[in-house]
Amino acid sequence: MIEVVIEDRCSGCGDCVEACPSDVLALGEGGKAVIAAQADCQTCLLCELYCPADALFVWPETERVAGVTAQQALASGQLGAFRRDHGWGEHAANRTNQHWRMGAIFERARLQAIELAAAKAARTEEGSST
Repeated sequence: MIEVVIEDRCSGCGDCVEACPSDVLALGEGGKAVIAAQADCQTCLLCELYCPADALFVWPETERVAGVTAQQALASGQLGAFRRDHGWGEHAANRTNQHWRMGAIFERARLQAIELAAAKAARTEEGSST
């Protein structure tokens, strides 16, 4: 689950916001990414892949918030590791792009997004019929 956006690193490019299939991230008042709907995070890691500033930290726990702070994320040494290890961006020349291995995760994220959208629509429909 998305745990933290490192504000000092965020450039405000919006790539993570566009990449998120569940609208978990948004651009805040300062023009930088903020976590808008943490509970909707599918832990697909697309935001980390698309963040050129390595400003996002996603924890592998999918069911609950772990409570990782910005300081803990910075100290972990893991910021940018997912991009690096998958040969994205500036790492493409030094690493083989292993993005193809994400197929199962993308499919899971797609199905969860469909399920969430249907549930939200049902709640909206219930609310308007009462």
